[in-house]
Amino acid sequence: MLGSDPDVASAFARLAVELHSVSGIDETADAVAVFALSAVGCRYVAIELARAGGGAEIVAATDPVVERILQWQLTIGDGPMLHALSTGVAVHVADPATDTRWPLWSRFVADLPVGSVLHVPLTTGEPLGVLSLYHAKPQGFTLDDEAIAEILARHTAIAVATARHTTALVDQMDARRLIGQAMGILMERFGLNGDQAYAILRRYSQETRTKLRDVALEVVNTRNR
Repeated sequence: MLGSDPDVASAFARLAVELHSVSGIDETADAVAVFALSAVGCRYVAIELARAGGGAEIVAATDPVVERILQWQLTIGDGPMLHALSTGVAVHVADPATDTRWPLWSRFVADLPVGSVLHVPLTTGEPLGVLSLYHAKPQGFTLDDEAIAEILARHTAIAVATARHTTALVDQMDARRLIGQAMGILMERFGLNGDQAYAILRRYSQETRTKLRDVALEVVNTRNR
């Protein structure tokens, strides 16, 4: 049984430790991609994350061939990866030469070294992206490979969500620091108190439809000129 395999369990334990030690979404995606190459025994790995306005961006790819395939889908707006992203359901293409669901995509990869493809959605209650695995041979993925990929996708989704949350917190701290600096500059220059300085920044932000952080950055940069 896959779940009782001590080698698999220890490998995922090491991955969990590694993902805990890396910082940032790109580093997280790269670590997962490298791990997946050996854990699933595939030829190529990529990770795509959903964009806020729709579509996806490629954040990790172990080979230019993968980037080429995925970029084609993003340009055309159709293909198995985008289907997995939009539906939240894993897509297994056992053999692109005989699969009829995405004929344009199948023709595009016909001359590329791709025998079978597995796209597993990354979700934490909402779609985050897709873990994409490519095997050199048709029918290359076993049931155990699919099970490992599902487990890996869950680990990846949690790690990506954590990395995004951490990045957001850092951005908030940076924004607060900038706003505090800008308030201090206005207070010193015009003899204002804290509430008055903040009100000026806020009003300018609203009137110019500029983020408060960017307004504060402009004030700080102007002082340094």
